[in-house]
Amino acid sequence: MTETKNSAIDVKVEKAASVREPSTHAIKIESQNLDFFYGEHQALFDISLPVPERAVTALIGPSGCGKSTFLRTLNRMNDIVEGTRLTGKVFLEGQDIYAPKVDVVTLRKHVGMVFQKSTPFPKSIYDNIAYGPRIHGMKDKNKLDEIVKTSLERAALWNEVSNRLKDSAMALSGGQQQRLCIARTLATDPEVILMDEPASALDPASTSRIEELIFELKEKYTIVIVTHNMQQAARVSDYTAFFYEGKLIERGVTEKLFTNPAEQQTQDYITGRFG
Repeated sequence: MTETKNSAIDVKVEKAASVREPSTHAIKIESQNLDFFYGEHQALFDISLPVPERAVTALIGPSGCGKSTFLRTLNRMNDIVEGTRLTGKVFLEGQDIYAPKVDVVTLRKHVGMVFQKSTPFPKSIYDNIAYGPRIHGMKDKNKLDEIVKTSLERAALWNEVSNRLKDSAMALSGGQQQRLCIARTLATDPEVILMDEPASALDPASTSRIEELIFELKEKYTIVIVTHNMQQAARVSDYTAFFYEGKLIERGVTEKLFTNPAEQQTQDYITGRFG
C-alpha cells in the first residue's frame, strides 16, 4: 500500500491494490473483504465487489440479505447507526474511504444517496436544490441559479417546475418529489449515486420515468441501485450482484447473470424458487 492524496476526499489515505475490470469500464468504487456488524449480529460477510464507473450496478436478493446495508457502506451512512462496526476496505478511486482522516461530509458530496421514500425538505423547490451547494459554501446567486437549473434538467424535472421554483416541494407529486431528490443529489456534483429502491413506492408511469432517468444519468455518473424488482434490474443495469444471507453469491454482466448464472443459488432466485 502507498499513500497518495485523494482529490475527491482531500486526505492522505491508503491506495487499493490494482484491480482491472474485464470490460471497457474502469473501477470507480469497490469493497474488499468487507464484514459488517450490527452489535454482535454479522450482516455482511467478506464482500469484495468492484463497481465500474459510468455504469449501473444493481444489487438484488431477498429481503434482509444485506443489499441496503452494503449500499450504505459505500458512503458511510451506517456510521450514524449506534453499535455498528466494519472490517475490510472500501475504496473510491483507490482511496480508502474509512481511513481515519476522511471528511465524511466531503465524501457524501462525492457519493450521493437517493432513498426509497422521497424526502424533500419542507422548503421551496429552489431551496431544496440549492441546499447542498450552500452548505458547501456556495453563495453566488447566479451560480446557484445555474446549479438549480442544470440539476433539474438532468433530473428531467425542469420543464415541469421552471415556473414554480418558489413553490413548496411538498406540493409535487410522488414521482416528481423523487426526481427532485435526485436533482438535489446532483446539485453537489457527485461522482457516484447510490439509490435504495428509488421507485418502489411509485406508480408505473413514475417508475418508468425514474428508469429512463437512470439510463441517461449513467452517461456521466456511476450508479449503484438496490432493487427487489428483477425486471427493473434487467432493464436498467449493466452489472448485477446477487446477495443472499449477507454474502455476495455472484456478480457479473447483467445479461449473462440473468440468462446463464454461474451459481445454482442465483438460478433458483431469479427463477422464483425462493425469495
